[in-house]
Amino acid sequence: MAENEPQETSEQPVENSEPTLKDRLPGVIAVGILTIITSFWMFWSFGELYFEGWGQPLPYPLYYLIPGGICFVLTLIAVLWPRFGGWVLIGVGAAFAFWWLPVLFSRGLSGIGSMLVNLFLSGGIALTGVFFLLEHRYRIRFPNRHKPEDNWFRRHSKLLIATGIPLGVAVGASINSLPTVINRLDDGNRGARLIEGNGVTLIWAPAGPGWTKGSREVGQNLSWDQIALYGMEPVGFGNKPGFETQTARQAQMDSTCLCAYLNEAGTELMPTRQGIWRMPTTDEVVRSLVSNGTNAGCVWDTATNSARCKVTPDKETPLWAPDYLPVYYWTADEYDSTNAYYVSYNGSAVRVQPKQWGNPRHGYRCVKEPPENDSVTDTSSTNQTR
Repeated sequence: MAENEPQETSEQPVENSEPTLKDRLPGVIAVGILTIITSFWMFWSFGELYFEGWGQPLPYPLYYLIPGGICFVLTLIAVLWPRFGGWVLIGVGAAFAFWWLPVLFSRGLSGIGSMLVNLFLSGGIALTGVFFLLEHRYRIRFPNRHKPEDNWFRRHSKLLIATGIPLGVAVGASINSLPTVINRLDDGNRGARLIEGNGVTLIWAPAGPGWTKGSREVGQNLSWDQIALYGMEPVGFGNKPGFETQTARQAQMDSTCLCAYLNEAGTELMPTRQGIWRMPTTDEVVRSLVSNGTNAGCVWDTATNSARCKVTPDKETPLWAPDYLPVYYWTADEYDSTNAYYVSYNGSAVRVQPKQWGNPRHGYRCVKEPPENDSVTDTSSTNQTR
């Protein structure tokens, strides 16, 4: 354990001396900071596991546990072997800074605010490493820092705090989310679905080019731009003359959208515009969110960029597919010249994203209005509002 760490240092033990608060403080600060960081990433990892990863084939869901797992291992190392752990944290802080900067630039987040956040995160990790180096020095100088009457829990309080709180966060996140994801409704029907209620009645496209799984395959990971510009010459997903340096606008989404090229059944893209299917508006997606087979009664709250619902919607059929990657749907609406709206399956997000950003978790599903006396092969339409 930590008390048996090799004492290869120029510091000499201080015999018959009580450590002061100044001596103890670096270790307390280090453990506190690392506990907060690890707890945050454990919360993020388990939260995203249940929000995005649940229902996907292994090992995909386990990828979400990597950030929390790495932080937890680093915490163990730093508390048990503070000198080694301190240098590791300093290296991790530097590596994080160099890794995150290109990510910020790739997402167009190169402003002073983003840089300060990057500096705060990477610098905070490195500074925590320095505090652990001081903790190592403290342990060497005061080998008898624990009193004889101290029990096991007191002697190992730093380790228990640094690992127990993050584990508690993970357990709490699981208790909160597991009942929901385990009981998700999935009727297995990936065909065209009639969803009505809450002022909206639409047929949603079946699996295929009008409703993709969100994989890394070509045509599965589409940006808002690619959806909107599909019908421009040359028809398809290739480059569009005149749009090399600019994004699509609302006019293109309304006229050359991919959905407009679907055949009547919604199963195949045609070489010419059919004008049968279209992209749903933001309001239509929000009002069609579902929970346990019924309409969740949601309306778009523009003040909070979220959906106000009678019951919390979930990633369930007939609107979503629990085993498909997308947890957000692009909508037909642009926000401005560079951003467009998307909606999350649980209504927590009705926000904007750059139009050129393609992501497997940002999917889409085309819709059409049902004709009078429409007969859709769907025996479990959502037609109630709670």
